[in-house]
Order: sequence, then C-alpha cells, then structure tokens
Amino acid sequence: MKDLKMYINGQFCESSAGKWIDVLNPSTEEVISRQPEGTIEDVNRALDAARAAQKAWGKTPAIERAGYLLKIAAGIKARENEFTEIIMREQGKARTWASIEVGATIAYFEYMATFARHIEGEIIPSDRPNETIMLTKKPIGVVAGILPWNFPFFLIARKAGAALIAGCTIVIKPSQLTPENCTEFAKVVDEIGLPAGVINIVTGKGSVIGNEMAGSPKIDIVSVTGSVSAGESIMAAASKNITKVSLELGGKAPAIVMKDADLERAAQWIVDSRIGNNGQICNNAERVYVQKEVKDAFTKILVEKMKAVKVGDPCQDESVDMGPLVEKRALESVTEKVERAIKQGAKLLCGGSRVGDKGYFYAATVLDDCRQDMDIIHEETFGPVIPLITFETLDEVIAMANDCEYGLASSIFTKDLNVAVKACRELEFGETYINREHFEAIQGFHAGVKKSGIGGADGKHGVDEYLVTHVTYLDTYEDM
Repeated sequence: MKDLKMYINGQFCESSAGKWIDVLNPSTEEVISRQPEGTIEDVNRALDAARAAQKAWGKTPAIERAGYLLKIAAGIKARENEFTEIIMREQGKARTWASIEVGATIAYFEYMATFARHIEGEIIPSDRPNETIMLTKKPIGVVAGILPWNFPFFLIARKAGAALIAGCTIVIKPSQLTPENCTEFAKVVDEIGLPAGVINIVTGKGSVIGNEMAGSPKIDIVSVTGSVSAGESIMAAASKNITKVSLELGGKAPAIVMKDADLERAAQWIVDSRIGNNGQICNNAERVYVQKEVKDAFTKILVEKMKAVKVGDPCQDESVDMGPLVEKRALESVTEKVERAIKQGAKLLCGGSRVGDKGYFYAATVLDDCRQDMDIIHEETFGPVIPLITFETLDEVIAMANDCEYGLASSIFTKDLNVAVKACRELEFGETYINREHFEAIQGFHAGVKKSGIGGADGKHGVDEYLVTHVTYLDTYEDM
C-alpha cells in the first residue's frame, strides 16, 4: 500500500493530525493507497502559501508563466502511461478513457500557455477632450480548486491551467476517492521548479477541506466541479465573504432522435455518450427521446449496441468498454434508480443489474416505455442507463427536454438544418451537440444554466473566470 503526500508551499507533507483515509480500487474493492486526512490547519497553511506567492507570480510576465505550463505538460507526457494506469486503478476508467484523460490534460496545459499573449484590454473613447479610458485585466488572486472524482486528472488542468496563466495561485483539493493522480502531479510541479506556493494540494474530506477553503477570506474565487448539493454547500460557505464562485454541477442531458436521423450513427453516438467513463460524466446522454415513426427501429439498434458493451476490470483486461462505478454508494444509487423506474412502469430491455459479486460493476441498461413524470427522467443517474421516451412533434420534445432543473448538455440527431437550428435556439442548455457524441472541446466554453452551475471553463472565456477588470481614467491637461 502506498502512502500519499500533500504538497504545501513547495514541500511534501503529511496531515498535521497524523490521520489517514484509505483509497479503494473500485474494480477489486481493495485498499491501494492511503491519503493524509487534511485539517483546517493544513488548509490555512496552504492558503497562506498561495497568498504569499501570488503577488510575485502575478507580476511574472505571462510568457514566463506560460513556460512553466509547457514544462508541466512535458513532465506529464514523460509519465503518460503511469498516470493512465493510476486513473484506471483508482477511478476504474477503461484504458481508452484514461488515456484520453491524460492526453487531454497535457493538451490543456499546452493550450492555456497560448493565452500568454492574448489576455487583452481595451481603449474606450471618453466624453472628455483630454481623457483616455483604459480597461485592463488583472489576476483575481488566490483560487480554491475543488475537484471531482470522475475526471480527477483533467480537472487539475482545467482549473490550474487557466488560473496560472491568468496570474493566480491555487490550492487544489482532490476528491478523497481519487487523490493519487493529483499527489503524483505534485511531483511534476516540484520537478519543473514552479515557485513555492503557486500550486498547493491538500487531501482529505470535502466537508472539512472544501468548506474551510470556500469560507475563507484568504481566497478570491472558489471553483468547484461536483454535485448540486456540493455546489449549494460551497455557495453557502462562500457567501459570508461574498467570494466569487464558479460551479460546474450536475446534468440530465436529453438526446433527441428525429425520424430523419441516421439511426445507426445516432445509436452509436448515444451509446458512446452514455457509457463513457462508465456512465459517470455530467454531460452524458441521460435521457433519450425518439420520434414515434422510428422508435421501434431505433430501439432495436440501440439495445443491440448496449448488449455488446463489455464490462470488466480495466487493469486486468484493457479491451473492456466499461469499468466499475466509482464506489459502493454509486452502485447502490444506480441500482435503486433502475428498480424504482421499473416499479413506476418502465420496461427493462437489457442490463438492469450488477455484474459479478466483486467490484462496483453495473451492466449497460436500456429502459423503455418511460414517461416524462418518472423519477428516472428527472434525477441524475450517473450510471450506464438509457431511459427511452417516444414523442411526436419537435415542439413537444423541446418542451419535454426543457422540463428539467438541470441545463448543461443536450443533443439532437437530424438531417434537417431548420430543425437543428430551432432546437439550438429553444433548448435551455449550455451546450447542444448536433449529430455527434456529447464531449466538449477545450477551446469552447463548458458551462451550464439552471442548477447545472454558474460560470464556466475552457477557451478564452474560461480564462476570464480568473481575471478581474480594472478601469483607468487618464486625463491630461492641455497646459501640462
């Protein structure tokens, strides 16, 4: 078993309380490592280090900050296979998905480095004859980055990459379910010589570490990826200091299949969007609406594809399509949601049960005859389950898709441009995918509406999350 370390002010350390939390492999249920159970004292040491380092880091030319990001990317690339295997082991990703995550993390740091010369201001015309108005961008300051377990490595880059290029320093709290990839990342940071305090990592319980960071007057923004309940807790903690929050929370993405869609391709894209990361992505296709005329034909294709999904331990068989759910509670939650849907009238077409008696595996599942009022249509499942609903008209399905407290991702499959444009215009979601799987680009902007979050990430707008606007009014007298 491996003992992990926190990383505070350029030093590897254990918890000030000397306590530990076990980390399990969800495929085997075996303890594979233990992490320091960080304390409030540890949080404040990290925040103090980040605060002390921020002024010098903010004054460092952006092109030099970019150089560090490129060194981080190179350091990860040199250990690419090692990070891939860590993610497979502690989170249960299939190798393909773990490899994609590591590659995306490298690409993200490289991409964020390009903003060194693209953080721009404005010159604004004044109403006065001798005045110039200058709008400039400055780093917001110290960032609290609270990470999820479903993309534990990539989310380091999504938060730290944008923060660092903007001139901010950061304290990262990884999920207690998946801390090893983050603590190993600290070794890359240390090896490339990043100034002490610019990146700090504190492990432990979210209820202790996350809430202490969010409620601290020492931070300037708290960026969280997690559940709605976690977002509510963080907002409450941050409110006492009126601290800015950036929240990416849950999703219940609708996928709409029109009668003119390429059914074979649509089925494959939806399967890819449902089983990706074992069904544990916030913008996975969570509910599928199929137009009446093609319902039977589409369902047959979809069920065949879901039955063909190979489930197993990715560390033992690299060819599996899906690994386990992340923990026992996740397995219990998905099982309960499917059983409740069946009691409410859904028809089980495939799957619907745990796979094996060791590990948190759940079969790829399709539920037919679902109704809009069922819980399975409104509650985030976060597992490889597809509920099907039939619709007749575009207006009807848009109304059903929007009947949801979430608003992150959506998709539509059609050959009709007018239909696609109407859907994009009227669907109440931050993202709409047309004739493709649900998976965002790093140069886009990943953001939701409703209870799916506040703010967003990626692209130039993602960098803006970590900047504040400053306006200077410069008046020159004629006789000067």
